[in-house]
Amino acid sequence: MTNTLILITLLVKLGVAASVASALARAHTFQRLLFAERRSARQTVGLLAFLLVPLTLGVWVRTTVSNFLAADISFETVILLGLIVGPWWAMLGGIVLSGPAMIHGEYLSLPFYAALGFAAGTLGRFVEREEIWGFTPFIDLSLYRWVRRNLRQLRVDRQFLMLFVIVVLEIVREWIGRMHPRRLFALNTNRWELQVLVWLCAPVVVGIVLKVWNTLRVEIKLKQQERLLLEARLDALQRQINPHFLFNTLNSIASLVRVKPELARQMTVKLANILRALLKEHDTYVPLSQELSFTDDYLDIEVVRFGADKLRVEKEIDPLTLDVLVPSILLQPLIENSIKHGLEPRINGGTVTLRSRLQGERVMIEVADDGVGIVARPDSALKRTGNGIGMKNVQERLEVLYGTEARFTVVSNPGRGTLVSIELPANLSFRSA
Repeated sequence: MTNTLILITLLVKLGVAASVASALARAHTFQRLLFAERRSARQTVGLLAFLLVPLTLGVWVRTTVSNFLAADISFETVILLGLIVGPWWAMLGGIVLSGPAMIHGEYLSLPFYAALGFAAGTLGRFVEREEIWGFTPFIDLSLYRWVRRNLRQLRVDRQFLMLFVIVVLEIVREWIGRMHPRRLFALNTNRWELQVLVWLCAPVVVGIVLKVWNTLRVEIKLKQQERLLLEARLDALQRQINPHFLFNTLNSIASLVRVKPELARQMTVKLANILRALLKEHDTYVPLSQELSFTDDYLDIEVVRFGADKLRVEKEIDPLTLDVLVPSILLQPLIENSIKHGLEPRINGGTVTLRSRLQGERVMIEVADDGVGIVARPDSALKRTGNGIGMKNVQERLEVLYGTEARFTVVSNPGRGTLVSIELPANLSFRSA
């Protein structure tokens, strides 16, 4: 075997490994079997079939076609099986892959690949799954990372352990193949630098295959996260807007379509604005002017539903506060609470008042009503605001965003109304969320 043939074989081998890995990755069934957290015996057999059918064919090509040695990546395949499916299944895979070689007279292939599968599977049990997927095909980076991690503190780097074990197993194969050249296939050369390349080619092939599959795995995870994010956003919509509010608003629009079509159109537009604002990706903070615009749409709909004589809205907004950033969707839950628990029980309704003002470097925001008030303790009322976000959740958001810098108080007088006060920092450090 010439040195030139060995070099060509190593280069083609890398291409064969990448091509086979990419081709298999296109099959959705293979993806499901490969990335499953747990596999049944039937699923494991299916995964083995995907891998062993084309790669056993590669061994057969190597034994029948002269000088086409790169088709045989059985050594690296058994290593991958051990890392992915465990020792016993990898032993079975090694036995299957050794079939064409056994027929060709390479009788040491079966015991060697069975033992190789068990060794690789044992290694796979010692290494975490994420470390397996993160194994890099770039040998120099693995060595550099190992030196950096272990320079100050001696510890076991499992990815470097993978690299070391694969190289040692390849050296063992090369030694057995040199001792029994017709009984076990291995690339042998008298040039030491070329032999080192042969040893290092095995972990590179394993790393390339894992890299191809891990890239696909990351893409699948990102798609799953996007889907979960969308589901969470829709769930947030359901929690932020009381279902009764939507139902009653649609009923009001339906009743106005014939008698007051223009008013029905305006309500539809405002409802669409509310839903659009809730569905889109929220910034953590928005200008108070934008928050007030959102609550205006909500209040306009409620005024139409209840009647202008029963629900009155007053605003005492300091213009200097309009550019101050506040948490998004801050006021609507408080206004909803005032209407539902304060004004709705009253026959004559009442007034909701919104106030804002600056006090030094702090902004004061108030939502007040002259309704029936809270009979129970105000803090217990925080937990019973229906299906909306609720005052309790508003308070928790403020604690997360501002810590002790925010103040949230509820003062209620039965029969006279409720006042919810929010005091937030208005300095520049909170204007760049």
